[in-house]
Amino acid sequence: MNKKYAYIRAAIAFTIGILSILAFCGLFYPLKIFDLQLTALIQRLLVDFSLTAELLLLALFLISLIFGRIYCSTLCPFGLFQEFLMLLFRRKNRPQKNYPYKYFIAAIVFGALLGGSIFLARLIDPYTLSGSAASGIWLGIGITLAVAVLVWFKGRFFCSNICPVGVLFGLVSKHARNKIYIDSDKCVSCGLCASRCPTGSINVKNHFVDNETCIKCFKCLGACHKNSIHYGKPPAPEVRFSPARRRLLLGGAVIAAFALAAKSGLELSKNIASKIKKVILPAGTRNPVDFANRCLNCNLCVQNCPMKILKKANEDYPAVHIDYSESFCDYNCNKCAEICPSGAIKRLSLAEKQKTQIGLALIDESSCIKCGLCVMKCPRTAISKEDGAFPRVDTNICIGCSACQTACPVKAIKISAVDQQKTL
Repeated sequence: MNKKYAYIRAAIAFTIGILSILAFCGLFYPLKIFDLQLTALIQRLLVDFSLTAELLLLALFLISLIFGRIYCSTLCPFGLFQEFLMLLFRRKNRPQKNYPYKYFIAAIVFGALLGGSIFLARLIDPYTLSGSAASGIWLGIGITLAVAVLVWFKGRFFCSNICPVGVLFGLVSKHARNKIYIDSDKCVSCGLCASRCPTGSINVKNHFVDNETCIKCFKCLGACHKNSIHYGKPPAPEVRFSPARRRLLLGGAVIAAFALAAKSGLELSKNIASKIKKVILPAGTRNPVDFANRCLNCNLCVQNCPMKILKKANEDYPAVHIDYSESFCDYNCNKCAEICPSGAIKRLSLAEKQKTQIGLALIDESSCIKCGLCVMKCPRTAISKEDGAFPRVDTNICIGCSACQTACPVKAIKISAVDQQKTL
């Protein structure tokens, strides 16, 4: 009976893992599985309040309040990556401490996010790290390799004591209705359950399971030969020594760190804004300054762009941006808006996207040969041409899709960036 939970959880995790790999590789993304990533949901609420995002966020916390911290063992791509490494390494797990510094990490990351800067989240958010590493960003690869080393020595220490997303779900799961607990009357303290726990949440000596760090992988349930470890509503409240004064001081310090981080996030966003250059961005990103401080750089849009015009962050711009050097933006495509989980790219309908000006076409008459190809290729008929005359661009119609630039045989057309996107 106990193994049933492990099998169900493994089946869900395997499915999500395969879908995540396909999505990050740009091969298959029919389901909005990344809409369930916590940091992305919070960002969507901050950037462009969404009722759907609010309901999904509440649903995640409600699920955690009922079932415990199953998010980390079923829905998190970075968590699933670590689980794969655990299977690969076959290392024996050891008990781990629940370090209080993780609360400060979460407070600083989410405080800066609330203050307007996504910079810190890009370095530690599990979903962002998954996308960054999968798309070949060296920083993401480096951090992922460091976590892989940590898995070798400490199991899923990142999940239990570093990850800010895990901290939030852990605090909720600590008070969940269903928990992993040990029947001390049956337990013989053999340690088999603890040896299977990837987060070191089981203290065999004291017959205690730390449900704050427990990710509900349910591996411990099948390991016990005495049927002394269970999942469900504990028969009696768990009691642990935790002085109220210590909790109060820790909580106050974490709140102070959160407030300081929020202020620092505001200053950081201003500092980033002062260094932003003009750049062409996908429809629905408002302006370069706002987008630079909101894009998670998960690169999901980059990997799934059918025209391959979306490029990763570089030294010129710290977030995803458009490069028209090889292709153009398909007038009948709004894929990036559909799949962006954080709301950094607003979810415009195709009709809205087709009316959003992201740039302007400029014609160099000294190079133009008056062939008229640009007129024929413009999907909005924004370019007109009289016999023998140079083409003319109607700035009230042109959206900067670059269909004309790509078609021009002599490269006489360039797309210039706009300071603020607008609906025509």
